[in-house]
Amino acid sequence: MSTQYPLTLTIDYPDRRLGRLSSAFRVFTVIPIAIVLGAIGGFNASWGANGHAYSIAIGGVGLLFLPTLLMLLFRRRYPRWWFDWNVQLMRFATRVGAYLALMDDRYPSTEDEQAVHLDVAYPDAASLNRWLPLVKWLLAIPHYIVLFFIDIGAIFVLIAAWFAILFTGRYPRSLFNYVEGAIRWHSRVLAYALLLATDHYPPFRLAA
Repeated sequence: MSTQYPLTLTIDYPDRRLGRLSSAFRVFTVIPIAIVLGAIGGFNASWGANGHAYSIAIGGVGLLFLPTLLMLLFRRRYPRWWFDWNVQLMRFATRVGAYLALMDDRYPSTEDEQAVHLDVAYPDAASLNRWLPLVKWLLAIPHYIVLFFIDIGAIFVLIAAWFAILFTGRYPRSLFNYVEGAIRWHSRVLAYALLLATDHYPPFRLAA
């Protein structure tokens, strides 16, 4: 019997003909939005004048991991706006990933949900183990190992899906389910080890 994990992810199956030209050149058409996603990592610029130091953040800051870890460790709090930022960033990154994986031929939106439905339950910080965030990245190592082989399989699946779309305009359902499961698995490990949204250890499965 399976229990629902605090992170859920489904991607709408495109039960229609996909754009063959867009799919053929997907590695190129994804570049602009991939640059936008990469820029969210951001960087800091600083300068000094008249004995004063100034700094400004250029771009975003990526996932708020270290600040969240410190807040959970010392205050047992997870600021809601930090959580919302992390979840929205995950959703955006997943839309870009789904587009690159040929699962949707609509260009990834920076705001709209589109075909990707990712939800994470907001945690009760007081119920989370305050020390576990220090070692979650280490406890997730078995998942990293398994996902390495899952990702190798996904490469071959994507190649097969690419050819299938070019010749038929369709994404074979079984191949789609595998890629969706791989993305879901990655997302659950991320929610556990870096998002710090749950103490529930991620399941070893592709299925929802």
